[in-house]
Amino acid sequence: MSFSLIRAAAFALAALSLSAPAFAHEFEAGTLEVVHPWSRATPAGAKVAGGFFKVENKGDAPDRLLSVASDVAEKAQIHEMTMTAEGMASMNQVTGGVEIAPGATLELKPGSYHVMFIGLKKPLVEGEKFKATLNFEKAGTVEVEFVVGPLGGTSGHGEEQGHNHGTMQ
Repeated sequence: MSFSLIRAAAFALAALSLSAPAFAHEFEAGTLEVVHPWSRATPAGAKVAGGFFKVENKGDAPDRLLSVASDVAEKAQIHEMTMTAEGMASMNQVTGGVEIAPGATLELKPGSYHVMFIGLKKPLVEGEKFKATLNFEKAGTVEVEFVVGPLGGTSGHGEEQGHNHGTMQ
């Protein structure tokens, strides 16, 4: 093998490694792309966990995230966390789904819209994965895989430590 061929192969591999984050994972449903579903590890005995991801609407019509289901918990609900005028956090179940406008991205993240997995059947362990089904009004259902990041993590990638923005009991 010639030196120039080896150099070209090395350059190609380097370019591929820069083109996508190592932890990114996407799932498609119609014109929607679900980006990086993740959750936090939970301590033993925890009964709830949050689920987070982005939904990009690449189409020209709105869609709605209606529901989520997973075998990891007895039930899953879409919730929204808001702050009251008095500075108190309020979390409520969303009924009727959450709209994703055409060309927009819906981000489910800590402190905002998120999935609550209620009645966990076992602790979520960092590094493991679990399946869930997302139900959209127009795009239908899509099976996704959540990556479990560190307890108190903020992105599910595992690079952050010690950032706990609140634990739900």
